[in-house]
Amino acid sequence: MRAVNRDLAFEGIIAVAPSEADGPLTEGQKNALGALHLRRIDLADRVLVVNPGGYIGESTSREVDYARAAGKPVSFTDPV
Repeated sequence: MRAVNRDLAFEGIIAVAPSEADGPLTEGQKNALGALHLRRIDLADRVLVVNPGGYIGESTSREVDYARAAGKPVSFTDPV
């Protein structure tokens, strides 16, 4: 995600990337980050999902559904 964020910055695109955890999270922290990711989607013009090898996890799938329901264009770095 860092590399994609950097590449977008060099293209003049403002990227609002999700927070990265450096260790285990409590359930409360997971919920707080999940809500924050949805707020970031609300701010976005479009959503780019970084999905190496086509992998989409459960929370990312929920966020994609949320973005699409909000009418945000969604694209992926790798075929799904």
